[in-house]
Amino acid sequence: MSAAIILHEYAASGNCWKIRATAALAGVAIERREYDIVRGETRTPEFLATVNANGRIPVLQVGDRFLPESNAACVYLGEGTDLIPHDNFDRADMLRWMFWEQYNHEPNVATLRFWTGWIGLDSLTPVQAGQVDAKRAAGDAALALMDEHLARHDWFVGDSVTLADIALYPYTAKAGEGGFELARYPAVRAWLARVEGVAGFVPFA
Repeated sequence: MSAAIILHEYAASGNCWKIRATAALAGVAIERREYDIVRGETRTPEFLATVNANGRIPVLQVGDRFLPESNAACVYLGEGTDLIPHDNFDRADMLRWMFWEQYNHEPNVATLRFWTGWIGLDSLTPVQAGQVDAKRAAGDAALALMDEHLARHDWFVGDSVTLADIALYPYTAKAGEGGFELARYPAVRAWLARVEGVAGFVPFA
């Protein structure tokens, strides 16, 4: 990777952490540019015109090209490393967990963390407030599925850390900030400790 690599991010975001963690584990140097999403810094005309017309971060910039979506950026950075399995089935299974994270896990676990810590449950719109119970149930279902899998496997795919683990780590680690009780999921907690013990692990503050 000869082109300069820049991460456009909001550091408190788990989706942004995934990219930082992948870069660290893959030994890829990145430059970081911080935006305050609460102040609308990703909705400015300049950002929309030059970084991401969708107005969201993270975005990985490689030279003059821009790659939105955290898991896509992780795959780009992880190519050629052991973070991506060499076996075709295991690679596809890794992607399956990464897709599942964005569809079943993040919209529930991460959203409740944001609503609780950034907006306040008492300040939600009526539509958001009406979704809280459903998101909590769906988030607990996701954590329970993870716990069942991790009771039988040390990692989500194969016998070492992969991008599947990186994708699922941050919002799981911070699930308590959204009101989820991680004590109910002992296999998940043991897995979190394994991820944190990987050489080169980047803490998610």
